[in-house]
Amino acid sequence: MIEVKEWIFERERMVKEQIIARGIKDNRVIEAMKKVPRHLFVDKTYYHQAYNDYPLPIGHDQTISQPYMVAAMTEILELKGNEKVLEIGTGSGYQTAILALLCSKVYSIDRISELTRKARLKVDNLGFKNINLIVGDGSLGWPDYAPYTGILVTAGAPEIPNTLIEQLDENGRLVIPVGNEFSQILNLVKKHKGRIYRKEFFGCTFVPLIGKSGWHK
Repeated sequence: MIEVKEWIFERERMVKEQIIARGIKDNRVIEAMKKVPRHLFVDKTYYHQAYNDYPLPIGHDQTISQPYMVAAMTEILELKGNEKVLEIGTGSGYQTAILALLCSKVYSIDRISELTRKARLKVDNLGFKNINLIVGDGSLGWPDYAPYTGILVTAGAPEIPNTLIEQLDENGRLVIPVGNEFSQILNLVKKHKGRIYRKEFFGCTFVPLIGKSGWHK
């Protein structure tokens, strides 16, 4: 894909001012954020806002996450390159593409078929071959391909779903926003020798995780 210099410049600026300046240190995450063209994951109406420091609407009352949030959540997963990762909430497919540059296989699930269709077109057009998408209840995970080395949830949950913990591999890492429907705290869950360890990071605001093991709507 040939890109105009404007978008390359905007992406470099985004990474320098929003990602590196705010403390993201994982060079692999930084390089991935430089490579994926975020503007292609939003409607053309928002192209010139695509590299700004805030979420943007993608339809169906869903959003593409703030660039810093994408980088921060990805960094917490500590991906090395050979992992199998489950993403809950495909949305635009932008976070999916970032993950696909950093691990061997991404399995991503979303409850909205139209968003999944659009995301599939975008990641296919960008040449990704290691992404699998499905429409379904993300709060239940994707047990067919479990266990996963990493699980990343891009929606706020009232609590950490046991279904996702069960699908986490030994020494795996689950990153998930937990709280009420309007405000959450980003959590890391680690599984080691059958025991579960939990760490809280910072406040955040995501759309609600809707499903049997999320918010019931």
